[in-house]
Amino acid sequence: MAADAHDGLGDEALARLASLRQSIDNIDAALIHLLAERFKFTQAVGVLKAENDMPASDPDREKRQVARLRALAEQADLDPAFAEKWFNFVVDEVIHHHERLASGRD
Repeated sequence: MAADAHDGLGDEALARLASLRQSIDNIDAALIHLLAERFKFTQAVGVLKAENDMPASDPDREKRQVARLRALAEQADLDPAFAEKWFNFVVDEVIHHHERLASGRD
């Protein structure tokens, strides 16, 4: 039988681990809600773009946003490369939604 990953940990360490994990879970929940809110706005942008025959992507804005988010990440002591990867992942999804809206598939 496999050993429990928590074997040998004292009650205090287990309580601290549970508390830290609860904080992580709370932050994850907040991030999901913030992403949902963000996508509500990007969806509205997509509708506006589709109604006005505007391109789904705005490379100049994306470059400005990457620079802004990298600077914010540095200030927050977060890896700027990670922040950029996250942003690119989100923008790819947003552009996909905008393209679907423009083609009338949404």
